[in-house]
Amino acid sequence: MQRCCMILKDSRIFVAGHTGMVGSAVVRALVTAGFKNVLNEYSTRLDLTSQTETQGFFWDNEIEYVFMAAARVGGIQANIEAPAEFLYENLMIQTNVIHYAWQTDVKKLLFLGSSCMYPRDCPQPMKEEYLLTGPPEPTNRAYAVAKIAGMEMCRAYAQQHGDRFITAIPCNLYGPGDHYEPERAHVIPALISKFLEARRGGFDHLKVWGSGNARREFMHVEDLADACLFLMEHYDGAEPVNVGTGADVTIYDLAQTIADMTGFREPFIFDSTKPDGAPRKLLDISRVKALGWKARIPLEDGLRRTIEAYMERK
Repeated sequence: MQRCCMILKDSRIFVAGHTGMVGSAVVRALVTAGFKNVLNEYSTRLDLTSQTETQGFFWDNEIEYVFMAAARVGGIQANIEAPAEFLYENLMIQTNVIHYAWQTDVKKLLFLGSSCMYPRDCPQPMKEEYLLTGPPEPTNRAYAVAKIAGMEMCRAYAQQHGDRFITAIPCNLYGPGDHYEPERAHVIPALISKFLEARRGGFDHLKVWGSGNARREFMHVEDLADACLFLMEHYDGAEPVNVGTGADVTIYDLAQTIADMTGFREPFIFDSTKPDGAPRKLLDISRVKALGWKARIPLEDGLRRTIEAYMERK
């Protein structure tokens, strides 16, 4: 694995998806690190699904580095209800950004994949070489296929054209900028909003999706942003890199922790008629650890900060 040079502080950097949870965290990390030329403000009026607009943006702005965090995302319910949109929008966005990054000689691009890319019945923990060895989880197949295509596109452009286009695969994320709407929320924001609203409404019971037995690995989005900057400056390999904490938790234990932190004292039950998704998704993080990076925010600390922020906005 090659090591690469540090990025100059006045480099022209584009964070695609800067208003989302991951993109906004990357912008904050860049600003904190002293980067002075982050071009995220342009994308408020840029439709990345449009080939014409994306091409014009790249040609006009002489971009040097790209953090590819733009995507249509959502929880199990959203993926089940709108697979066509998840497939179409993600394919269009990433295809346009990657292709025009190549066409305009961008120095380096980091594409963000997802642990959903791994086979549903993948050995645990999931090593990068297990990708494409089996079918993904059916409930988010469309999203997974789009992300796999983005990874393979980066690999193809690197192989054929010598581009420094790399892929990072994060575990489940949470933190500032997450979606709390029921139709879009992932598991942590969904549980936080459910328990707090139930406590305020005086509900005497609560239902949680799934059996509670599925295991998930969770990482605060600020840790991912830190990893993105680290990989952009320290990794040039063609193979993807898992980014996670190396530990997972059952959804039951997660729900109990959030119930305790939100002060919800009534019983809650799991609705096993609702899908669990993949039984387990724990990333093998040996590769990123060998490079010298590790997550810093423990799950309970991150959850406490996230709950406090949600309560403040309410």
